[in-house]
Amino acid sequence: MASPLSLRSIVAAILYLSPSVCTAQEAVQQDGLPIRQVAIIGAGAAGSSAAYHLRSYADKYGVAVNITVFEKTAHIGGRTLTVNPFGNSSQRVELGASIFIQKNHIMYKALEEFNLSPRDPDEDSDSTLGIWDGDEFVFTIDQSDSFWWNAYKVFMKYGYLAPRRTQQLMVATIDKFLRLYEEPYFPFRSLTQRTYELGLVDVTGLTGEQLLKQNNVGDAYAHDIVQASTRVNYASNLVRIHGLDTMVSMAPEGAMAVKGGNWQIFSKMVKKSGAGVALNTSITSIAFAPKENKTSFRTRYAVAAKSSSSLSDTQGEYPVLFDDVVIATPYQFSKIAAADGVIQHPIDSIPYVQLHVTIFASPFQYSPAFFGLTDPKTVPGTILTTLGKNDTPTSGVQGAGKAGFFSISHLRKVVNPDTEKQEYLYKIFSPEKVTPEFLSRLFGVDVPETFVGKAEGSTSSAAPISWYLPHVFYSYPQALPRVTFQDPIVGPGLYYTSGMESFISTMETNALMGKNVARLILDDILGASKGDSEMDSKGVESEFGEGGAQKVIWDRGRGEIPKTRPTEAVFQDM
Repeated sequence: MASPLSLRSIVAAILYLSPSVCTAQEAVQQDGLPIRQVAIIGAGAAGSSAAYHLRSYADKYGVAVNITVFEKTAHIGGRTLTVNPFGNSSQRVELGASIFIQKNHIMYKALEEFNLSPRDPDEDSDSTLGIWDGDEFVFTIDQSDSFWWNAYKVFMKYGYLAPRRTQQLMVATIDKFLRLYEEPYFPFRSLTQRTYELGLVDVTGLTGEQLLKQNNVGDAYAHDIVQASTRVNYASNLVRIHGLDTMVSMAPEGAMAVKGGNWQIFSKMVKKSGAGVALNTSITSIAFAPKENKTSFRTRYAVAAKSSSSLSDTQGEYPVLFDDVVIATPYQFSKIAAADGVIQHPIDSIPYVQLHVTIFASPFQYSPAFFGLTDPKTVPGTILTTLGKNDTPTSGVQGAGKAGFFSISHLRKVVNPDTEKQEYLYKIFSPEKVTPEFLSRLFGVDVPETFVGKAEGSTSSAAPISWYLPHVFYSYPQALPRVTFQDPIVGPGLYYTSGMESFISTMETNALMGKNVARLILDDILGASKGDSEMDSKGVESEFGEGGAQKVIWDRGRGEIPKTRPTEAVFQDM
């Protein structure tokens, strides 16, 4: 293992020292003011947003901030992953987070600011959609038909009240959530407090099934339509997901994606922030740095970093001490060792969904026999699933039930460069690895154990699977009902963003938490720099002297959790 000195001499000049990063021995002041050193661990939606908004706030209020972003992988964007079928960059497809909507204020504003081009994620896909329960299609629709015809089909199957009540409930719930972007609810030191204040605890504390029953939504509509939505969005049945995520699953209106890949939004955010970026670099530990003098209120942090960008790994103490550290990645997967006393508000370890996402190309279309049909034309292009008649909420792997998967989508047609013929591009969400046996049944042809290529003894002139890419995500938490949430402040100058994911897990909400943390840091900076003078109306009171605001924000944040309602065990009978 390299020593801190060897890390500095070997790695820092290449990896760490960009124009916006300085060492502890270099300039610590800018125009006579101390420069605030901020480390952001993770360059996904939350980390990228934190860097971008912190720079924006710093420029607005005229404070000096130096931002360093550490990312353990080679790319910015976290779970936004764009892949190229057959290695062709003109045939890009989203592997990870695929869509956002116009009401996603941060994502949509960034799309416009960075002059990125939106695209309809469904523009090239098959317009037919069906909901399958493992035995039969309980509902099908052609999205290219007129709105009124499709509405008529829904009403004939489920009545008028169920879809209307669900829509009204969704709108009311999302409207409450959107207030979190505005004063006086933004910024927030306690997500739990805001959940109570906005009345959302009555939604997060119930299962989706309980919420819909409470609002007189018919069982058939809940089971077929709403549950199919929670399964494709969060791999969860209605009795295993809280009501807020259930309503988010029903709010896809105005869905869009970025042409060329959603990751571009976060890449542009980091670039606009002017942050120094260390890719292929993991933070292995966080510890308190020795105080510079006995009277200093300021807590600073020393971090150890490990780089995997060279042939041999290098690791050691990073040559900058940080005033603030933002952990913008799920802590339980980070392998970060925190020294005693660093994390003063324990970070919850929560169960995450392990989701298998498989994208592949094939010249074949679905076999109707797989779905109990005879006519290929009757098989929808996009297939969502719900529980079967004899399934329980825990049937099958991760509750997938008899269907065995959460969704299969015919995304669009792509060109196979070997045959120069068009093929079909598919995407499967499943709780376990897709097998050749499953694909053989799905297409009615023999798929080899190697997936790609021709099966031994096959009479087909074409390989049933010509391109294949499997990936496993810890995609989002299992959104079990809860009435308390992880606070973003876990120590003085130490922030955590992933608590948002148990509340709502989307690109937008992670970006919102990143923006929230950026504002909290800015308020602390203003409090520390203003001394005893009057604060800006949006800042934090600073009558506690230099460095005192950092401690005040932390102490106040700890005291905000309400004691009016205990966490309830809502799963006792499930």
